[in-house]
Amino acid sequence: MDNSSASQSDMLDKVAVALSGLCLLHCLLMPVIITALPFFGQFSARHLHAEILTIVLPISLIALSIGFRRHADKRVVGWGIAGLLLLIVGATLAHNMYGVVADRMLAITGSVILAAAHYRNSRLSRSCRVATSSEYM
Repeated sequence: MDNSSASQSDMLDKVAVALSGLCLLHCLLMPVIITALPFFGQFSARHLHAEILTIVLPISLIALSIGFRRHADKRVVGWGIAGLLLLIVGATLAHNMYGVVADRMLAITGSVILAAAHYRNSRLSRSCRVATSSEYM
């Protein structure tokens, strides 16, 4: 794999980590905002997790697959998929069947796992790039 696709993978991993962080902030701060500002209470029934997934899913899947082609570590992909599944279940089934608390717990757990997977994916991809470039010297 050339360096341009490695740098694209690294960029996608960084974007995915940032999106996971934003998801985590959303989940942690939304209850505080709703409690502190009653005006926003009318929005509490609507959550953004399903909409955020339309951005997170493709970016994460692309970044993890590019990284996997580079480092071939199945554990990174496994953790990434586990994090995505928790996010999906939290945003859909858990929210509808068990309420906001279940949704938030799954979303927080999934976003932390997904961010860790992307961080590891990025680190492994960079170490492969360094090893590959030093082999040609």
